Amino acid sequence: MVTGTADGRRRTALRLTVFSVAVSVCFAALCVSFWYIQVLHNQMYREMAEANTERRMALRAPRGILFDRSGRVLVENRDAYVISILREHSKNLDQTMQLLAAATGVAESRVRDTVARHMSTPRYQPIVVIEDASLAQVSAVLARRLDFELPGVVVQRVPTRRYPSGGLAAHLLGYVGEISEAQMASEGLRSGSMVGQSGVEKAYNKLLMGTDGERRVMVNNVGREITTLAEAPAAEGRRIQLTIDYDLQQAAEDAFRVSGYAGAAVVLDPRNGEVLALASVPSYDPNVFAAGIDPATWKRLNTDRLRPLQNRATQGRYSPGSTFKVVVATAALEEGIITPDFKVTCHGGATFFDRFFQCSVKSGHGTVDLRHAIEQSCNVYFYTVGNMVGIDKIHKWAEALGLTGKTGIDLPNEAESLVPSSAWKRAHTGERWYSGETISVAIGQGQVSVTPMSLALTYASVANGGTRLTPRLVRAVNDGSGWKTPPAADAVVGQVLKPETVAALHDGLFLVVNGAGTGGRARLVGYDVAGKTGTAQVISLQGGKQAAGRTDMDLRDHGWFAFFAPKDNPEVAGVVFAEHAGHGSNAAPLARHIIETYFAKKAGRPLPVLAPPEPPPIKAAAPGVAGQDRPH
Repeated sequence: MVTGTADGRRRTALRLTVFSVAVSVCFAALCVSFWYIQVLHNQMYREMAEANTERRMALRAPRGILFDRSGRVLVENRDAYVISILREHSKNLDQTMQLLAAATGVAESRVRDTVARHMSTPRYQPIVVIEDASLAQVSAVLARRLDFELPGVVVQRVPTRRYPSGGLAAHLLGYVGEISEAQMASEGLRSGSMVGQSGVEKAYNKLLMGTDGERRVMVNNVGREITTLAEAPAAEGRRIQLTIDYDLQQAAEDAFRVSGYAGAAVVLDPRNGEVLALASVPSYDPNVFAAGIDPATWKRLNTDRLRPLQNRATQGRYSPGSTFKVVVATAALEEGIITPDFKVTCHGGATFFDRFFQCSVKSGHGTVDLRHAIEQSCNVYFYTVGNMVGIDKIHKWAEALGLTGKTGIDLPNEAESLVPSSAWKRAHTGERWYSGETISVAIGQGQVSVTPMSLALTYASVANGGTRLTPRLVRAVNDGSGWKTPPAADAVVGQVLKPETVAALHDGLFLVVNGAGTGGRARLVGYDVAGKTGTAQVISLQGGKQAAGRTDMDLRDHGWFAFFAPKDNPEVAGVVFAEHAGHGSNAAPLARHIIETYFAKKAGRPLPVLAPPEPPPIKAAAPGVAGQDRPH
């Protein structure tokens, strides 16, 4: 018994010894480890611990897609790469910018300018230095990141705007660009956001932008992602179906291209105010803005004498010429001053307030009533009627038809049309209105200045029987739960014309195209096109004579053609404005092509194709001079 007890004590003592040694070894190992970490490599691990930080990366939301009224894609998104600098991970920002510029081939000054513009943003937010980077640029950056040469430089794949048809409907669709400081303050968006800057892109930016997502990642001291902590995906913007008809838009722009004119065209559905086409020529390619426009292109667009960035349809203001005569006729009929049978005899001109005013036909139109005065565009008739009506009643009915102020179209920066009144002149000049000024206004000259959009709206009102509408561009919106039509209750502004007034105007405008009027080049057999030409002076006759040979400006008159069709129950109405076309009759063929396209598409026929302009005839070389250079 004594021997067994002694053995037991020895085994216990041995176990305690082994345990003590094991604890001592472990303790020693811990001490060595603590010494290694806390003392020997204290600085290194301190920096690494401090550098392992959380990074929040914004995930740009794809903008909503835009469709035409038939479902054809007008604007979509594509993937692109952006290269950014994260200042909080760039140990030497100056060196980073230098190396990044060298690696990507971008001018170093441009990189520095971009960073300088965003120095006020938080350091943890990436500064996008290169939008839409090429694959070569991305490869160059990634290669250097592997060598730890560019810590703090981030490459991301983001959705970017794409306009498949290039410059088609560019002024209507607009373009996107980096948000400005003013927009950040007013809209509460972050620096670097891409937002609409013009057209539908700007007007419906809040719907199209969607909601950006966010990815939270852990990165090490060289900016390399270690792990993803959380991710909230981006939500695509709402899809919008526009009222625009792609084929009609193409027809309008083709007509300008073939004719060679600059100008604008607006086509409306007079039954509901939907905009079927809106063209402004010359145009531009909005794709150049999608990833940040380069300075050279921006300068070229802004210094071009033809002003391709201006939307002539809603921002250009011009004298309407004889297209304005429907307003004078409306005022006279609605105020009961004349009836459609009222007649005036034209001898080629007439004297008002001791000044002689010419008519368009020197020999005169003879005796004409309202319908034939419209048909033949007799100035003397409308001088007479305008003088009887007076400027304030002309202004009143121009306003009722939508020809003053803004039309209310859902596009930004619409210009106000002006039809003067005595109150307007007193407010702006301090002078009273002189009756003699009304004579020029009566034929759409003088101080009358309107946009093509407002004139199109006026003719839509005449076309639909006197209902003034608000033009609109959005047909339906899809927020992910199906297409929904926006409320259109406010589209109708009011009923402004009596049926007998509408009948007289329709008859006269029908005769312009189908009788002896100046709009015969818009005639389309079987579709009863009605319309009115207008020729607007760019400079007075006397001023033109004085300027002849002294300026390189184009002083030829502008040409208008305002129209609707068919005469009874019109389905399409609008205007074509051709800059320096010389006469309104030269704008009529452009409108004819648009109208013909509309009815061909409706009937399911092949769409008409405009023939290219014929080249100038080649002159035969004079005998004996073959092989000689022509003088320049």
